[in-house]
Amino acid sequence: MAFAISSTAIPDGGDIPRKFTCDGADVSPELSWTEPPPGTQSFTLIADDPDAPGGTWTHWVLYDLPATTTGLAEGVNKIDELPGGERQGRNDFRKIGYNGPCPPPGKPHRYFFKLYALKGKLDLKPGASRQEVEQALQSLVLGQAEWMGKYRR
Repeated sequence: MAFAISSTAIPDGGDIPRKFTCDGADVSPELSWTEPPPGTQSFTLIADDPDAPGGTWTHWVLYDLPATTTGLAEGVNKIDELPGGERQGRNDFRKIGYNGPCPPPGKPHRYFFKLYALKGKLDLKPGASRQEVEQALQSLVLGQAEWMGKYRR
């Protein structure tokens, strides 16, 4: 098997349940992954909507997940630093942690959960922006996996 991310809550390419959106409880979905590349020392997760009217909208930035992590439970706390040392950045809602789909009425938007396997830690302070995280991980990426769901209002 290759490095892959999946979710029992969201079918790949399917509809995101209301629970994980601004129209519901707005909690993060369960995610799991398998077979990270050899040498993986940490993971970074970025969730975004490339179909947002003003360009790609970032919904979640989570970094410095330990290499032993194989997934995330539903409803990750919206705090800047988690008990295992994982750190969450600021999303485009200007909040820490996950904020789910909240598109304007119309066509469905695609939401990508992108997981990066890294050969080191980012060691950025909690609350980093997506831009800071992407800049820090550029030279560390060993592999990438993604999962996509759709949502419309």
